[in-house]
Amino acid sequence: MIVRTVTTVAALTLREAARRRVLRSLAVMTVVLLALSAWGFSRLDAEFGGFTSGEAKVAGSTVLNLVMFGLSLIAALGTAFLAGPTLAGEVESGTALAILARPIRRSAVLVGKWLGLVAFGGGFVAVAGLAQLLIVRVTMGYWAPHPVTGLALLAVQTAVLLTLGLLLSTAISPMASGIVAVGLFGATWIAGVVGSVGEALDNDSVARVGTVSRMLLPTDGLWRGAMNSFQDPALALQADSGIGESPFLSMAPLTTTYLAWTGLWIAVVLGLAAVAFQRRDL
Repeated sequence: MIVRTVTTVAALTLREAARRRVLRSLAVMTVVLLALSAWGFSRLDAEFGGFTSGEAKVAGSTVLNLVMFGLSLIAALGTAFLAGPTLAGEVESGTALAILARPIRRSAVLVGKWLGLVAFGGGFVAVAGLAQLLIVRVTMGYWAPHPVTGLALLAVQTAVLLTLGLLLSTAISPMASGIVAVGLFGATWIAGVVGSVGEALDNDSVARVGTVSRMLLPTDGLWRGAMNSFQDPALALQADSGIGESPFLSMAPLTTTYLAWTGLWIAVVLGLAAVAFQRRDL
């Protein structure tokens, strides 16, 4: 009974997300970004006559990661602003009361909505990310060494943010939950850049800013793992040259421990969302 409820709610949530206007906005922004990146990569390729092979790898990997960050930001915006209305919007409109008046567990509804949003976010990342990788392949002849791993990490990043959005939507309005989630996403990324600067300067106090932020909200850590999967492996050998200080290059892959922490983080935050939703007055 619970499994059927979860799968039914997940399917309905996925169908509802596909019908929302935010999907059209996501599609437009994605097409524009892909078109601009195709033009940019073609121009970059035209200038490769003056680049060494090492410079070409640095340029290609950096620009690819820059565009992938744009896609991850679009996915973050979409899922964050979908998570709020999906839960809090239904509570405010009275729709949730009509559904939960039946013998249906609130936790099952919440998990079903979460699964639907995860499927939506993961599907967007897979389609848009694959399109971008193909553009790079056609325009520059470069193919990321671990594309599946990179896209999977971006999908998990999306899942982290929408889980946070669901938790926030149990306490504040749909719009506010989306704004706070995206704000924390940006703040964590900036803290990660600050931490990288601290590492480059051998300043442990500043470097700790990035470490702590990645533990509190794993989005930046997952993003750095995705960058490492997309960039040329030879760049790791040039870390002493200073390119490791770039915010769009990552010199080390994610550890199994960090991935386990991310899974635990998602489970704990989703559990807190379920408890908060269970206690909320409808």
